[in-house]
Amino acid sequence: MLDKYLNKITQGDCLGLLKNIPDESIDMTFADPPFNLKKGYNTYKDGLKLQEYLSWCELWIAEMVRVTKPSGAIFLHNIPKWLTYYAAFLNKIADFKHWIAWDASTMPMGKTLQPAHYGILFYAKKAKALKFYEVRHPHKRERKSAYLIKDYGGKKPILHPFGPLVSDVWTDIHRIKHNKFRDEHPCQLPIHLLERLILMSTDEQDIVLDPFMGTGTTALAARRLGRNYIGFELDKDYAEITSSKLSREKGYSKIGDAWVSFYLNNIATLRDDDWDYLKQFFIISSKPEQIDYIPITLKAFPKITTPIKRGPGPSQDELNL
Repeated sequence: MLDKYLNKITQGDCLGLLKNIPDESIDMTFADPPFNLKKGYNTYKDGLKLQEYLSWCELWIAEMVRVTKPSGAIFLHNIPKWLTYYAAFLNKIADFKHWIAWDASTMPMGKTLQPAHYGILFYAKKAKALKFYEVRHPHKRERKSAYLIKDYGGKKPILHPFGPLVSDVWTDIHRIKHNKFRDEHPCQLPIHLLERLILMSTDEQDIVLDPFMGTGTTALAARRLGRNYIGFELDKDYAEITSSKLSREKGYSKIGDAWVSFYLNNIATLRDDDWDYLKQFFIISSKPEQIDYIPITLKAFPKITTPIKRGPGPSQDELNL
């Protein structure tokens, strides 16, 4: 049953398509649904009445939990208002892990605190069985001087040379602000945001499912990291954009044999477990206290290793349009 959808973008309503996915067959599920804020999607009606919207959300959330493996992770991205409703429902059928606050300021709304983050709910299908890997991001530094922004005092000599473990507040990944990097979609997410989630919760060849694929961010992240993907998308134009982007995607995001997430030729996320292997690819000062002003650097931009064997990526003919 999964072969019909594996490494393909299937156009259609996710509620009907999810019913074709077997129970507990997916390693990670991620959803970035319409926000019900009357945004300009091509074919979606993004302005439902409150209870109509919430009832619809409960249906696809329940399906996401059903298809996720006992060891799998469930991620839901939205504004805090809707996540409070999602959490109330998810608490009944899955195990809460984190509310990830993604620092991403929006336009001032007037007579309120200015919204400054989106949320990503992180739930486990079964907390005791959850597959999870700690990940690290680079130390934050001044742009011109490269000095550490945070003062660690006398602890600098024992700091990790690459960077700290990722917390539940993400300030190092920014929204896509420039039109030249955007598709014709009102809510496009940065690929390295999804890569971080994938590195945290899956292994090579695992299956990632996104029922609201949009213009393909989740599929591209999964493909770059050697994972399989299943994508559902209601809008034909968005599905075609995703198919076109995937057909041009050839690289794999690796250093040697370790999967990492790159952004602008720098590593945005790596697994803590991989550091003992990855450190050979970096120039690291022999004096730990110099971490204050000497960042580690890659010895050279690494060549991509030979792609692993996996299912074929989607072609135009493979889209179920």
